[in-house]
Amino acid sequence: MRIERFRWWHIADVMPIEADLFGDEKWSPAMFWNELAQRHFYRVALEGDDEVIGYAGLSTTPDEAWVQNIAVKRDGQRRGTGRALLEALLAEAARLGIKQTLLEVAVDNAPAQRLYATYDFEPVGIRRGYYQPSNTDALVMMRNA
Repeated sequence: MRIERFRWWHIADVMPIEADLFGDEKWSPAMFWNELAQRHFYRVALEGDDEVIGYAGLSTTPDEAWVQNIAVKRDGQRRGTGRALLEALLAEAARLGIKQTLLEVAVDNAPAQRLYATYDFEPVGIRRGYYQPSNTDALVMMRNA
């Protein structure tokens, strides 16, 4: 597996992953285009002959960073891909000297919450009904560098 810059041509490859993992709450291609146009920090995890098995993104301001998304194909999970993507995002925040990184995660996504906790993310709030159309709450987690 290798981590590389997410490019516009990867969007078509991430859409089936989005649909499988997030269903009606998946991002649209336009949302990914917008993230790339805003020059947010995005990476893909590639395997074999450039097969996209995961992706992640980070938006930054001078004071804080927000993990926009981390997703790994179901058959690629539990092999360190999510961890490698998160480490790439955190390394970029550190490189920029950002001291605070935040993220939102579904309250019912315990595996992701455990991963984030191993990187010192702690719960700091709840966003009620954040994920639509399921109306699922999001747990806001924060990490100080």
